[in-house]
Amino acid sequence: MADSPLLTVYGRESCHLCRDMVDALEDFQADLAFELQWVDVDGDPDLARHYGPLVPVLMAGEREICHYFLDAAALNAYFTEIR
Repeated sequence: MADSPLLTVYGRESCHLCRDMVDALEDFQADLAFELQWVDVDGDPDLARHYGPLVPVLMAGEREICHYFLDAAALNAYFTEIR
């Protein structure tokens, strides 16, 4: 998937909502053809300060797609826009 968009989930290892979002994204991955990256915000004080209250946060580059829960409509809208 070298030319596939990269989506990043900012979250915490101990966060069940974060795991739920990643699991839900994996269900979309085959159809939407994207790469998924996990970043633990607790490993970086700046990330923890910026994203910590909102985790999980799904980003495409600098663009926030959604936070707390996977918003399938927002995810599909993002892919409609970029393709």
